[in-house]
Amino acid sequence: MVFGGDRAMGAALGADAASTMRFALHVMRGRWFMFFASILIMAATGGTYIFGIYSKAIKTSLGYDQQTLNTLSFFKDVGANVGILTGLINEVTPPWVVLFCGAGMNLVGYLMIYLAITGRTAQPPVWLMCLYIAIGANSQSGSLVTAVKNFPEDRGVVLGLLNGFVGLSGAIYTQLYRAIYGTDNDGADLVLLMAWLPAAISLVFIPTIRIMPRSAAARGERKAFFLFLYASIVLAAYLLVMNVVELEVIHFPKPAYYVTAVVLLLLIFFPIVIVVKQELKTYLASPAPTAATSAAIVTITVDEKTRSSNNNVAPESPDRRHQAIAATEDNSSPSCFQDVFRPPARGQDYTILQALFSVDMLVLFVATICGIGGTLTAVDNMGQIGQSLGYPQRSISTFVSLVSIWNYAGRVVSGFASEYVLARYQVPRPLALTVVLLLACVGHALIAFGVSNGLYAASVILSFCFGAQWPLLFAIISEVFGLKYCSTLYNFSAVASPVGSYILNVRIAGRMYDREALRQGGRRGRDLTCIGVRCFRESFLIITGVTLLGALVSLVLAWRTRNFYRGDLYGRFREVGMAGAAAAGGAEDGRVHEAEASSSGGASDSDSKDTSSSETVNGSKV
Repeated sequence: MVFGGDRAMGAALGADAASTMRFALHVMRGRWFMFFASILIMAATGGTYIFGIYSKAIKTSLGYDQQTLNTLSFFKDVGANVGILTGLINEVTPPWVVLFCGAGMNLVGYLMIYLAITGRTAQPPVWLMCLYIAIGANSQSGSLVTAVKNFPEDRGVVLGLLNGFVGLSGAIYTQLYRAIYGTDNDGADLVLLMAWLPAAISLVFIPTIRIMPRSAAARGERKAFFLFLYASIVLAAYLLVMNVVELEVIHFPKPAYYVTAVVLLLLIFFPIVIVVKQELKTYLASPAPTAATSAAIVTITVDEKTRSSNNNVAPESPDRRHQAIAATEDNSSPSCFQDVFRPPARGQDYTILQALFSVDMLVLFVATICGIGGTLTAVDNMGQIGQSLGYPQRSISTFVSLVSIWNYAGRVVSGFASEYVLARYQVPRPLALTVVLLLACVGHALIAFGVSNGLYAASVILSFCFGAQWPLLFAIISEVFGLKYCSTLYNFSAVASPVGSYILNVRIAGRMYDREALRQGGRRGRDLTCIGVRCFRESFLIITGVTLLGALVSLVLAWRTRNFYRGDLYGRFREVGMAGAAAAGGAEDGRVHEAEASSSGGASDSDSKDTSSSETVNGSKV
């Protein structure tokens, strides 16, 4: 009896272990774990936002002047935003290919910069350094697009959260860098951290990032996204407090940096609790696997005689049916160039050329150049603006370091708020972009007129608006032009960022700053420094006007798409989900039969008498 009890206990423990293992595999293969992996990947892509930390090491070790350093910064922005080739690769390959290529580009690009600034290789020419930083910055992953395709009905929320973690990535890197290398490091070792950390995270999660079908039990997902939002708010508040404390405390102890880094990692990985909770719901709601429900082939037979008798229509002959199908295929497959100027209705899947040549894309591109170009100019020059207006260096360091936090806030708020007003009041998402650009005009005006202590408010407003534009831009593209080619269209629209930055930052703000510095007695060829409100007054008055133009242009897009946004944007995704759930669960009235591939030797005799046609849906016989 004792041995029998031991065997029973052992069997129970073995069953519990097997059940736990099945649930663990279910979690790791689920959509929510994929979303968590996307968060970690996006949180490691902040190398472009902390250029100011390691640019000092590049400037001193390679002997660059300010103009050369600005050129390097411009190519950083080009690499980070011009990802059209990456988008095209993502259209024709699985997401893991983009992840693998991105990890390799990140490692090679930043590793070569690290070797150059530490003297381990011969000093490369400027053009080669520009190439290195463009390659490293261009290694954005395909996890963003994959997450949107896995949660199409909540794309605004998904984009807001993932872009929010991109905004936080700069502050995350700063905390880890201070804990590992200390505050006295010139930034060279930070480049090494940026080389291996994003690459390692991407390689670890390569099997996870993939497009997955929505299960029938996937309900109430919006509440889970709010839990992710609350977790990210706690993380952002922690980073905000620690940044201020570390800057205000002159001699912050080294062990305290270790503690802050450990707490930071715990907060970053805390959302795994939300993932387990959500996957437990789907695990418990899913039916037990049986021979019927685990079938790879779903066979739906249609009684042609019954259907024709019910409709009083004679059954169609096979020859006429094949002729009709052939004619439909001939008419539905025109050349891609023939339909460039004949796009489908908004919300349907545009081809790449149809989207690029559409008026909606042109209007959106112009608005993006005006909006993101202006806010990026302000963010990149925040330190010089503070210096010219006479702010203390400690104050300048404080609001420059907090740009990442307000960037995060803008990305998250715009994603969630635009999704809410769209679902509740059918407010077009381009109208939210108009509001953001009008708010940015206020920040630009504060800088242009040199309002006393106005730079504190301007830094918050402009960092918020810079971040807020990205989720809106991506959501508008995926809604108006469809999800099929959204990866390429995302990367094309992002080209507006370096274009706007070059026009407004390099050609206008930089040139006017140097001109005023020369007027104050500076000498060309040296580090020109300009003091006073006049340094940025004219340039930011121009930027304010350009941003106002962008707001008017985005208002035109809101007017053009007002009827589209009043409709049911995500209805077809719900229909697809219902159809998939119905196919997985079986059809009704005995007309749907599930059969395993191994046992699908044919229909029964009674079925074969009544069945005269079959179709194929999603790889299954219908």
